[in-house]
Amino acid sequence: MNHTTSRIAFNTYPLLSALVERRSRRFAKGMTLGGGPLAYASPHPPSPLTIEEEAALAFAACGITGHALGELDYTTGTPTAGGGDILAGFAGRTATSGDAVQSVAVFVMNDDGTWLLPRPQDLPAADVGQLIALAREHRLVDIYQRTRIKIADHRIRISSDMPYSPPFNRWDANMPGTTYFLPVIELSGLYMNMLLTAFSEEVGAFIRDERNLYRPAGIGQFAISKGGHLHDQKAPIGWVATINYMEIDLLQFATVELGGILQNLSLMTEALGLGGFPHAAVHPEWMSLLGFDVEQVPFSKTIGAGFLMRSLIRLMGDDIGVPTSLGLKQNGKALLHSWCPPYFESMEKAVHAWVARKYARGRGIFRDAGGGSPWLDPKAIDKGIQEYTPATVAATIAYSDYVYQRYGRFPCTMGPFMSLLAYQAHRLDPEFYAKFYTPAALSSTQLQS
Repeated sequence: MNHTTSRIAFNTYPLLSALVERRSRRFAKGMTLGGGPLAYASPHPPSPLTIEEEAALAFAACGITGHALGELDYTTGTPTAGGGDILAGFAGRTATSGDAVQSVAVFVMNDDGTWLLPRPQDLPAADVGQLIALAREHRLVDIYQRTRIKIADHRIRISSDMPYSPPFNRWDANMPGTTYFLPVIELSGLYMNMLLTAFSEEVGAFIRDERNLYRPAGIGQFAISKGGHLHDQKAPIGWVATINYMEIDLLQFATVELGGILQNLSLMTEALGLGGFPHAAVHPEWMSLLGFDVEQVPFSKTIGAGFLMRSLIRLMGDDIGVPTSLGLKQNGKALLHSWCPPYFESMEKAVHAWVARKYARGRGIFRDAGGGSPWLDPKAIDKGIQEYTPATVAATIAYSDYVYQRYGRFPCTMGPFMSLLAYQAHRLDPEFYAKFYTPAALSSTQLQS
């Protein structure tokens, strides 16, 4: 079936034009901008997007497009090894993803409901190849309807009051008629993958806890000074790090993926002749509204406070619960889960499960190509891919358990799941722009839609 998504065919719209004309355009049909020199009330009712338009946007955000090529050196276990085991998957999406972890899941909201767009690892392995084939045929509506999972029969909206929403987003964000995309970042899996690389023999990083007298973060027994393989002694920058340094790196890697998703949504919006804009959606209440399992971890625990500091915090009445999102279930099935308790009995079990995701016979990505690969003879290549060494896995378990036990969550700075930015797409009201702006404010795509 050949679906069209607007009067301007998005699949023939020039990329260069989309880059030049990409803008945030906020004012949609049905909106009212209440005050100031741009005050205006649209005379039109809200005009929802079509299923074809939503499908194109959803695919632009996180559509599965093919297989990562994985052209890496897969030796491991020595200082000169290649570290190809950093890959966590072979399914590629429209936005780049650190280590091919695919950390970001996308939720879609409109007047009819709220849906989750599952990541490749959340789908049966057999479905991935079928979705790639549909993508190559540009059957985006089929992909959208086949994969999205409804989690609510209504548009989920966060309060427009502070501190939930900043004042400049109150009048236009997630309004009737709009389609709202909320990416949610899962950090614990990417964190675990980073640690398995950091604690490998070829890297040998040593991590200290700057909030606990700069002591080793659970990995002292693996230090070179104790006969291990991690560089705890005087070494060039890059070998010795802190928990905070690691988790800043973690968040930066994850937000690169988020940025790619938002940019793709912006470019597809241009090609469709629609309006839209990215904006802040960082409040943890989003996760509760979406139905995530949320644990209230005491503030004193999240900062690793000792007895005296913890007592002072409690005396001041400031030891509030810090919302920590752990996963999303539907009818008892985990749609999204973190790589830590309660979804695993312990951090040790979580680490072993992550390693099995790569190396388990018949389902690991490096064993029998569980989920597919781009190689002509994947089984032959699989045989040459070595597993993590026992020392690497043991150090990762020790560190992960230290962080979880001391700080009550993993990662300790922000917990496993978080939202940061959202994107809204909508049908513009051209009369607003004609009243206040020069003709260049709307591109040719918007003028023809």
